[in-house]
Amino acid sequence: MTTVTEDKLHAYADGLLPPGERAEVEAWLAAHPEDEARVRAWVAQNRRLHEAYDEILNEPVPVDLLRAATRRERAAPSWRAAAAIVAALITGGVGYGIGVKTAATPQPSLTLTPLSREAALAHVVFSPEIRHPVEVEARHADHLVAWLSKRLGSQLSAPDFSALGFQLLGGRLLSGSAGPVAQFMYEDAAGHRVTLYVRRDARDRGETGFRHAREDGVEVFYWIDGDMGYALSGQVERAVMQRLADTAYRQLAR
Repeated sequence: MTTVTEDKLHAYADGLLPPGERAEVEAWLAAHPEDEARVRAWVAQNRRLHEAYDEILNEPVPVDLLRAATRRERAAPSWRAAAAIVAALITGGVGYGIGVKTAATPQPSLTLTPLSREAALAHVVFSPEIRHPVEVEARHADHLVAWLSKRLGSQLSAPDFSALGFQLLGGRLLSGSAGPVAQFMYEDAAGHRVTLYVRRDARDRGETGFRHAREDGVEVFYWIDGDMGYALSGQVERAVMQRLADTAYRQLAR
């Protein structure tokens, strides 16, 4: 029997395979109960995501928001409508040169770029979640990092913010405009959450450097290193976000 790849398992869970390939995967799952259990979990997660977000997805998207998604001009949509675009980017299964690698003073940004905008919207969608804030919990951190590294095609790592009072909750795989995206989520003792959004493909060459943007109370510090883009988002004080971003910037230097 031909080995079925993890990508094909995800495609099966997402209902994206033609009948012939579905039959092949079903035969594989019948002989591999561990993979069958994983696929069942992904399908259940798909169902929960639809239950949580289909109502939002069915709302009409304002014209201004559609324009903001394709241009770099600033728009001022409601975060509820903005969340619809990020939810729409989540595909069924949900499953860069910087120079000296030291902390830097962020350059001001008057508008949200594609990287910072996607990161901010993903933060708004997932950070309020109570029961399912992450797809893989921190107790499986090694598996989480290995899985997301494989899906993005680059070795990732989750920064350690424990010295600043934030602990890793876990993370999830998202689908962004440039392909697969990793999101790591952290929480402090007061329940404040920050998320690190990591994507491959440095299309936005104008984003080089360590930058800051703010939109409706969400602080975003973002930078590009090599062919990887990083954006740290949170609805906490800017000074706290600056320290967290400095830490991530140093730890993730490639």
